[in-house]
Amino acid sequence: MDVQPAVVARYPDPAYLPRLATALEAARAASVPVIHVGVGFRPDYAEIHPRNKMFGRLAAAPRGSGATDFHPETAPLDDEVVVTKRRVSAFAGSDLDLVLRAQGVDHLVLTGIATSGVVLSTLRQAADLDFQLTVLADGCLDGDPEVHRVLTEKVFPTQAEVRTIADWAGSLDV
Repeated sequence: MDVQPAVVARYPDPAYLPRLATALEAARAASVPVIHVGVGFRPDYAEIHPRNKMFGRLAAAPRGSGATDFHPETAPLDDEVVVTKRRVSAFAGSDLDLVLRAQGVDHLVLTGIATSGVVLSTLRQAADLDFQLTVLADGCLDGDPEVHRVLTEKVFPTQAEVRTIADWAGSLDV
């Protein structure tokens, strides 16, 4: 979730995208459906209120800059679902719940940037919607390593199984 150039640039970690690519490759090899979630807006940014501190920066990006495209190292394949959200949670202002229910999905494996943003917000909402949840701790990234640690070690385990990419990928039937 939110693995887009404008977001990736704010959280520099050269090892993150290769780790995430490993998770994507494992999911695809095991025929696990992959859904890419990214933030996006209309060309006039009609969805962004002036009080919104988080998305005001994206609205300032020049139109056509590619700021809300997916990062090329982890971009969707042609047959993968892409969901555009309008706020922090992957469910907010998107059709994600409709897509998941139409596909019969009841277990989500979450990754994304940032742990304290999209991952936390999506996990909380998905838990309230009764999805079974797994969070790939090293498939998430946050600007504050301590916040990431507290979320993945103390908060997320109350609503999700927290695993590493290697452990999760090794458990898939390929």
